[in-house]
Amino acid sequence: MKPLNLKTSILSILVFALGITFGFSQQGKTEINRDPKIDVLMNLMKEMNKNDNDSDRYKIQIYSGNRSGAQKAQSEFKESFSEWYSTDVYEPPNFKIWVGNFRTRLEADRALQQIKKKFPIAFIFKPKK
Repeated sequence: MKPLNLKTSILSILVFALGITFGFSQQGKTEINRDPKIDVLMNLMKEMNKNDNDSDRYKIQIYSGNRSGAQKAQSEFKESFSEWYSTDVYEPPNFKIWVGNFRTRLEADRALQQIKKKFPIAFIFKPKK
């Protein structure tokens, strides 16, 4: 028996591999059926998550000081960052500007990186009840 030369053996292996690959491939169509009540529940969940008084959320403080400084900082923030909600809080003797309502520390860290470019003294905290 004569051994096959190298070109013939590589070609036969390649043809065999391609035949297996394309011979067993499948095509299909996937259809997802979803109850319309799921959309209602998702919207309800979004509304519940908007609660600003949730103590398990992270916030970013961008200012602490007098009233006029707080108003100025809040207006500057609203001009620069419209995607996050800001609120003013009075804790005697200071007025503070708090930003966001972040679920995770990672979310807050990402926002803080952007906010620190404009407000370098900003920091993340979890408000107490």
